[in-house]
Amino acid sequence: MTFEAYVEARGAALLRLAYLLTGHAQDAEDLVQSALLDALRHWRRVAASASPDAYVKKILVNRHLTNRRRRWHGERPTDFADPDAPHVPVLPRSDLEDRETFHEQLGHLPPRGRAVLVLRYYEDLADEQIAELLGIAASSVRATASRALAALRAQADTSEERR
Repeated sequence: MTFEAYVEARGAALLRLAYLLTGHAQDAEDLVQSALLDALRHWRRVAASASPDAYVKKILVNRHLTNRRRRWHGERPTDFADPDAPHVPVLPRSDLEDRETFHEQLGHLPPRGRAVLVLRYYEDLADEQIAELLGIAASSVRATASRALAALRAQADTSEERR
């Protein structure tokens, strides 16, 4: 498979994954672009792997985690994306308010916790696959998922009390 064919076939799915990881359309586009640039640099190795898609997803997730550690946290987006714009990934939930609340709650999780939940529930990966992608033990994946889900439940309980 050529790099161009791969991007055409999997680009939208990578953008959806990046959007769930970052929570912002512009950040997702930047993340996909940098991950694909890395993949292009090593395309022979990527294409020769057993699963090029898993290889590129690993690049994308690792790039996201690295960016979160290095990113200056004073940076704020100046414009919010139109949720009906074609470049914003379409998410399974149709209710915009619930979707925004969910993304806001995901945004409060630590980067690894968010990555584990997105890979587990959106990408439907097994704990062993997530562990391989993140370079951690499967038991760490389960512990991280448990803590992240507990944090989401606590946020949901707090928001219910405010209503």
